[in-house]
Amino acid sequence: MKKDYIFGLRPILEAIHAGKVVEKVLFRNDLKGELFRELMALVRKDGISFQFVPVERLNRITRKNHQGVVAFLSFIEYTSIDQLVPLLFEKGKMPFIVVLDAITDVRNLGAIARTAECAGVHALVLPAKGSAQINADTMKVSAGALHSLPVCKVNVIADTVKYLKDSGLEIMATTEKGYSFYYEMDYKKPIAIIMGAEDKGISHNLLQMADKRVKIPILGNIESLNVSAAAAIIMYAAVKQREEKL
Repeated sequence: MKKDYIFGLRPILEAIHAGKVVEKVLFRNDLKGELFRELMALVRKDGISFQFVPVERLNRITRKNHQGVVAFLSFIEYTSIDQLVPLLFEKGKMPFIVVLDAITDVRNLGAIARTAECAGVHALVLPAKGSAQINADTMKVSAGALHSLPVCKVNVIADTVKYLKDSGLEIMATTEKGYSFYYEMDYKKPIAIIMGAEDKGISHNLLQMADKRVKIPILGNIESLNVSAAAAIIMYAAVKQREEKL
């Protein structure tokens, strides 16, 4: 799968104004000028991830006249969580959302998306910054799941968790510091399951917002499971209960 990108100040400005979904923008370190300021203001306004990099990195992407800026277009169309949740309730469904707190490995993201689609999860929630990008590798590992599974990219993940909580979803944080085992939980209600970063786990502020902290028993010497394996265990515990309810 070819990586889809565009370059040049005005082409990127026009693409964003035209509604193209931009995943990330790379700016040359010393970039200046009116068009740069206009593009940067738009990138910040839309919450698009960006980074300042040496010109050599841009030259490795394209040798054409990039004018010091390259933008990567999204492989998928994102869904609004604010629109999705009310729609699920209107259809009589019990929302089943998975929130990924700074998952940075594209293979883990792809694997979680694949399991989530198979498990009937209604949406994945990702932070706009500090998360693995949905790129060719992610799409490949997801085995096409990301083409059909709704993905919601949000600027402040804590605000989204609060929105989900205020909407009536029970927030379950999966952590080795959990109070209860995952198989003791009730998954038949509207739920949002938070999975944490591979190295640091779930951030403190999200743990504080959780209604339940759940853990998976670890009987060996390694302290924790890979996050995609842990996510699969939790999601299919929910599937088991939800299927029994039908």
